[in-house]
Amino acid sequence: IVECPNAPELVGAYLVIWTTTPWTIPVNQAIAYGDSLKYRVFEFGGKRLIMEKSNQIGADFFERLQHGWHPFDQQIVDEVRIGDSELIPSASFEGMMVRHPMHKLGGFYEALRPVLCANFVDNDQGTGLVHMAPDHGEDDFDLCKANGINPVFAVMDDGRYRDDWPWLGGADERRMSVINPKFNAPDGPICTDLREAGALLAASADYAHSYPHSWRSKAKVIFRCTPQWFVPMDRTMDWIEPKTRAEKGWENEGGAIDPSEETLCASPTLRERAMEEIARVTFIPEKGRNRIGAMVEGRPDWVLSRQRAWGVPITLFVRPDGTYLADPEVNHRIVAAVMREGVDAWEEARKAEYLGPNYNPDDYEMVTDILDVWFDSGCTHAFVLESGRWPDLTWPANLYLEGSDQHRGWFQSSLLQSCATRGRAPYDQVLTHGFTMDAKGRKMSKSEGNTISPVTVMEQTGADIIRLWALSVDFTEDHRIGDEILKGVGDQYRKLRNTFRYLLGALDGFVGDMSDGGELPELEVYILALLAELDAKLKAAAERYDFNLYTRLLVDFCNEDLSAFYFDIRKDSLYCDGPDSTTRNAYRTVLDLLFHALIRYAAPVLVFTAEEVWMTRYPQDGEADEDGQHGSVHLLEWPSVPKVENDHLVRKWSHLRELRDEINEAIEPLRRDKTIRSSLEAEVVIRTKDSLLVERANSANMAEIAIAASVQVSGFTDDAVSEVTQVTVIKTAHHKCGRCWRLLPDVAEEAMLCGRCDAVVAALDGAA
Repeated sequence: IVECPNAPELVGAYLVIWTTTPWTIPVNQAIAYGDSLKYRVFEFGGKRLIMEKSNQIGADFFERLQHGWHPFDQQIVDEVRIGDSELIPSASFEGMMVRHPMHKLGGFYEALRPVLCANFVDNDQGTGLVHMAPDHGEDDFDLCKANGINPVFAVMDDGRYRDDWPWLGGADERRMSVINPKFNAPDGPICTDLREAGALLAASADYAHSYPHSWRSKAKVIFRCTPQWFVPMDRTMDWIEPKTRAEKGWENEGGAIDPSEETLCASPTLRERAMEEIARVTFIPEKGRNRIGAMVEGRPDWVLSRQRAWGVPITLFVRPDGTYLADPEVNHRIVAAVMREGVDAWEEARKAEYLGPNYNPDDYEMVTDILDVWFDSGCTHAFVLESGRWPDLTWPANLYLEGSDQHRGWFQSSLLQSCATRGRAPYDQVLTHGFTMDAKGRKMSKSEGNTISPVTVMEQTGADIIRLWALSVDFTEDHRIGDEILKGVGDQYRKLRNTFRYLLGALDGFVGDMSDGGELPELEVYILALLAELDAKLKAAAERYDFNLYTRLLVDFCNEDLSAFYFDIRKDSLYCDGPDSTTRNAYRTVLDLLFHALIRYAAPVLVFTAEEVWMTRYPQDGEADEDGQHGSVHLLEWPSVPKVENDHLVRKWSHLRELRDEINEAIEPLRRDKTIRSSLEAEVVIRTKDSLLVERANSANMAEIAIAASVQVSGFTDDAVSEVTQVTVIKTAHHKCGRCWRLLPDVAEEAMLCGRCDAVVAALDGAA
């Protein structure tokens, strides 16, 4: 200790530091202490030593000293007390300056080292005093930077001290890689020199401890501070107002831009501008805004440079004082060469060519660093949307799409690059998706053996199953996949496929048209109203990228509204009515409208199935006709469905569907105990206090709707009865028609035809 304004009596004492990286001592620039720790002074070998005693290593050290351990054949004398306490107040360290053990070498080592307070110093290990080498530790760097101490970049790329370094540099034959065990050994050059300087208490090679290493190769690594190029986040800067491709001169060779034609806009800092854009951009899901916002708000300056043998070079010329050359003519020559020949054009041999006649090549050094690959990816908006290679694309992008990990990566690098050069984000929307886990929710890993190959799944089930699964899950979260999950998706797929199979069969040979809503029965108008409602919901879901809802709406409509309700009711008319039946023709007209709408809705979900269905109905036979009905389904526009707005009718039929469900529920016990075999054998009597239900049911053919032999609905007002609606079911005594299988009063005996079927058969026989 050379200076100690708050405790002059400590001048001449020594601070004891403990390290597992002796090779960092040659670049020490400070000592750190903890203001909450307890320090003591001990006299040993005629020297006063200061360290923290309560930690395990410190305790072991003193215990060994007290039991006769003598590193240098010295004897411990006694504890030295400071003032009235055996403890050193933390204030004693304020303003303290110490001398480096190798100060006699002069130069870098001659300067005194400050003793700094640090909140990361604890007594878990070591002596409670930590030597600071800002070149080789993050805490060291931050503490020294806060106190105006800069790194010295003493260790070169090959791991050795640089040639001009005064201790163990190029002039010392003992120089070797700092990570070499021999270099750091108790008998190595560092410990030997410290011992000779009287600054080494002890050194040991048998202490086991953790050490940074490469997770891939397992090789030891070191932290090394190196000069880099940065984009400052908190410096006020200007950006160039976005212009068209032609205005920027990108039509010209080399992409030269005339600075006089650019408009510079006043700007806040890059961080502030980016935060403003984060507030403006739409994020899907919304939580993405908070995620990227927190990252940008707290991030450090952007390190642009990397030291690699491959990559996009930072094409700059630097003067000896570290400033770089910014000459538009020089830049034009560099850009032109790179556009013609690629990044390999940036080579030392062409230094004079790029600098031109106005600069001496000996006065400049070519930067050999490459750009951070995230800067490369962040530039995609420029070379995709502004290069002119795709004239139909315009800047900015409407949507950026990637995984949720890209808030730290591509989304952020694109945002910062664009805000710095164009003053705004390169996108208006950002959509992020989660990641695919196995059936148990675990991350897929080859080492765990739980990976699922999409190719294998496609070979087993088809590509459409994968697409339906992907669109059925909430893509904004991590999602699971496995055999049982895909089995469930397969069930959904079969229901959709069966809907199209039914439509193809029912529409075989269809050429009629009853699209005028005034000619359609109420049931058909109701279904068209549901279709219009579905159309609006699907559009809204697609616009919100809510593909989970989109798929669920489509599947539910096909299953619940069509297969389980509409198709179920109208199959009797389709199969048994005559070809001139108004109801049958109306039904097929609506089926045709449903087909053209559903095939378009399903095409983005079931790509191959939709094409197969479309080509089955409209086989390809050359050029498409004017309606496009012989081309691919994927060339069709969104369907134009009839706009049916009849809330009264929708409410009525929703009410009747509820009644239908009650009837089916009442029939089911009779079917289970074999009293009846199907609902066609059921006579249903309904008594209800709901007068509106009575009115609606009696204005419709409830027997047809419930697929029953008969349904009678009447009202009652018995206050003694608590139920609003009573449903009674008995087995009908009527005979079954041999053609339509309905049990009707006009069937005289079993297997004979009902009046309708008799007339249809007679008409068909007459036509034959």
